[in-house]
Amino acid sequence: MFIGIDFQRKKEQTTVIGSCRPRVLCGLLWLTLLALSGIPLCIVPSAVAADPCDTIRVQVRVVQAKLAKSKKIPDPARRRKTSKRLKKQLRQLRTDLAACVSLSNFTNMVDVGNAGNPTDPADGDELTGGVQHFGAVAYDFRMGKTEVTLNQYVSFLNAVAKTDTYGLYNPTMATNQNVRGITRTGSSGNYAYTVIGSGDHPVTYVSWFDAARFCNWLHNDRPSGAQGSGTTETGAYTLNGADNGVGFVRETGARFWIPSEDEWYKAAYHHPAADGGPALNYWTYPTRTVMPPDNLVGGGANQANCRVSNKYSVTQNTTLVPTQNYLSNAGAYSGSPSHYGTFDQAGSNWEWTDGINGMNRIIRGGGWNNDNLAPRSSNRPAGYDPTLENDYTVGFRIAGQ
Repeated sequence: MFIGIDFQRKKEQTTVIGSCRPRVLCGLLWLTLLALSGIPLCIVPSAVAADPCDTIRVQVRVVQAKLAKSKKIPDPARRRKTSKRLKKQLRQLRTDLAACVSLSNFTNMVDVGNAGNPTDPADGDELTGGVQHFGAVAYDFRMGKTEVTLNQYVSFLNAVAKTDTYGLYNPTMATNQNVRGITRTGSSGNYAYTVIGSGDHPVTYVSWFDAARFCNWLHNDRPSGAQGSGTTETGAYTLNGADNGVGFVRETGARFWIPSEDEWYKAAYHHPAADGGPALNYWTYPTRTVMPPDNLVGGGANQANCRVSNKYSVTQNTTLVPTQNYLSNAGAYSGSPSHYGTFDQAGSNWEWTDGINGMNRIIRGGGWNNDNLAPRSSNRPAGYDPTLENDYTVGFRIAGQ
């Protein structure tokens, strides 16, 4: 007999005992008790678990239970051999768990469930003739809770850009005081990068290719070394030095990637009516409303970093001051998440997606210097050249398994 455990997101768990399927609310304590019972466990993770490291945690408890039982093996030689093997497994699992927790904390993602949802019946592209529908995603996935921050991007640069072969750093990151956030010191081969101001600000001045290389780095477990195969050029995307064009798609098995347009749209606007959302399952704005957001930093509902009545959010003033930084900390509008728990898909920065229009990549969401109509679901600009790295209102967030 075996017990199979299907980890579903934030729902009751289903155990499989032979052909019987009783419904059980299972946690890690329950799993540990099963392991102690001696019944083999067949662990079947679903597409998205409530915590991506839970499978490893369960494996740790299973091995710990086996190790405790091994002390009762009567034959001393067999007992020592079994104990040695299990202790080696346990060390490796603990190493894997530490790496998983570190990566999970670094990426800070939320679950986007309701797989197989329909498209938004409303027009998702008012600039194109006819009605264009977006938002249907056939699978569960994860989305960055916030845009990629300066802290995250500096970690990336210090790991792979001591010699910045593919120009992941833009010097304007240090000089444009409206958004500046990263400075570089040293010379090629020995570059070092440091955050200016708040490391929780989103990164700007990044191209689609910079974002793709960041995803490759995450896919490869954040290695350190020169920009090449196994660091920035392979993994989620096979780039191999490419710096232009739109013929690059995420690889099967990618762990992290730039969101598809439908993924981005769903994470921002989708909210099933059955879960308290609007009748047609989609909001007009990522702040869970049909009304344009206001722009007061803090915990109020329906707020975003955008201009309202020409006033900038950070200063509440209509004058653009050359020495003022207009970015806000990731998640600063804490009372205005999407249904799935993402922040700042309205305003802050325009965000790269995998969407393609001709030779351009689609951006969505609006920026800090746009008005509060920019984040609406129907606002789909014609796209940006994916090599564009000189815009102080374009950033990105990641998606993943």
